[in-house]
Amino acid sequence: QVTLVESGGGLVQSGGSLTLSCSVSGGPFTIYAMGWYRQPLGQQREMVALYVNGGSTFLPDGLEDRYTFSRDDARNAVALRIDDLQVEDAAVYFCYMDDREYGRTYWGKGTLVSVSS
Repeated sequence: QVTLVESGGGLVQSGGSLTLSCSVSGGPFTIYAMGWYRQPLGQQREMVALYVNGGSTFLPDGLEDRYTFSRDDARNAVALRIDDLQVEDAAVYFCYMDDREYGRTYWGKGTLVSVSS
């Protein structure tokens, strides 16, 4: 019933920018946490950006200079803007949502970000 709809991935030249967007479709749901994970080829999936109900947001060290994480409560959506794209940014990015009230977690199907150098 609940689906995370992702968009914004693609092939971008190094130094360029893109914005990943994710919104929740269907329901019912209550968002406790929502954000982005990524999985580079041959590596484990890792958290990129996450907000938790109550206003807390998380962004790993080393990403804050080029990554901008935002949320749109009215649209049940989150976005991740990546500036000055580098090869190391390339990965499959997955939208994530935690619904604590209903005891469920949800993942988007993943959107591929490729960077050409």
